[in-house]
Amino acid sequence: MTTPDDAFVYDEATGEWVSAGELATRGAPVAADVVEVRDSVGNLLADGDSVTLIKDLKVKGAGQTLKRGTVIRSISLTGDPQEIDCRFDGIKGLVLRAEFVRKS
Repeated sequence: MTTPDDAFVYDEATGEWVSAGELATRGAPVAADVVEVRDSVGNLLADGDSVTLIKDLKVKGAGQTLKRGTVIRSISLTGDPQEIDCRFDGIKGLVLRAEFVRKS
């Protein structure tokens, strides 16, 4: 007579056949570290949010200044809790610090 723990299951994470009992003791895979990015007032930011600049910022290499109150739409988060990747007219690869923006 076989018990459920005697059955073998293919573990896609490791690529090995392991017993069902061993797989159950491992538990669910740990989720990747999720970085929380917060704006200047503490609001949690997510991909696709719109933000407003709270300070005039000189953009290195572009020769222009982004004025306070400028709205940046459709941001994307990087792995850094203080950096936001975004697009703005005429500026490619713009990365802003979270401390200089407020969620709209």
